[in-house]
Amino acid sequence: MHIAPYDNQNKPIVDVDHAKVPLNYFNIVKLKKDQAFEYQVGGYETCIVPATGTVNVSVEGFTAANLGGRGEDVWDGEPEGVYVPTGAKAEMVCLSDEAEVFIAGAKYDKQLEPFAVRSDELDKVQYGSDDTKTHRKIKHILGQKQRDQVGRLLVSELYTVGAGGWSGFPSHKHDTDRLPDETRHDETYNFRFKPNYGSGVQMLQRVDNEPGDAYHIVDGSTICIDNGYHPCAVLPGYEMYYFTILGGLSQRSLVQYFQATHADQLHTIPGILDMVAKFK
Repeated sequence: MHIAPYDNQNKPIVDVDHAKVPLNYFNIVKLKKDQAFEYQVGGYETCIVPATGTVNVSVEGFTAANLGGRGEDVWDGEPEGVYVPTGAKAEMVCLSDEAEVFIAGAKYDKQLEPFAVRSDELDKVQYGSDDTKTHRKIKHILGQKQRDQVGRLLVSELYTVGAGGWSGFPSHKHDTDRLPDETRHDETYNFRFKPNYGSGVQMLQRVDNEPGDAYHIVDGSTICIDNGYHPCAVLPGYEMYYFTILGGLSQRSLVQYFQATHADQLHTIPGILDMVAKFK
């Protein structure tokens, strides 16, 4: 499902119990200097990640000052985040002239403790190659390092390295709980392009070797992935970024099932098995 960019007026783009991705929650909040935003989501743990700008965050007694700090766009510095426990009240106050803030969430019924993830605490991995047109970098905000502090939520930023190429290949899916081969993880993306008039395509193949769906993605597009194999690509000459939210049904660790037709390419893309191991 493709949600074209629009002015959401700080209201959730993917709200609780969404028809396509009920395990996910996603909001984009835009603030000007000194403006505040408060929220509370019952039944979902969340993570506050400034896309640009700087905010102070408070979560029921916990505070994280000067969170973020990126300038013009998501390429201008490193991400930071604050984990907000299920049902907790969170407030952010804008310190910079403007801020755009992502709020990612996953359904979870227990309440844990809030914490911040600073830029020097990110879990990074780079894999692929220019030759295979799969070169990309992942910055895990809530990743393997936070596995004992979070319930079902995984939050990452993914960047193409260089201009043009594929991401999410070899094609894989994670729509069915059938361990040890696969887990059910709903997934939501928000895309950005550099320059911002760039674009790409999101594929969604429901059945191996049968025609599927394809969506033209632009700067600000949101994609909700309920089921199927889902590689994406950016046009030559442009860089692509996507903010990634994964919410697990029965566990946090993601088990991807690679499409049988293309699975042999797991052995042709440098570092891809290291990438797979980080989604835990």
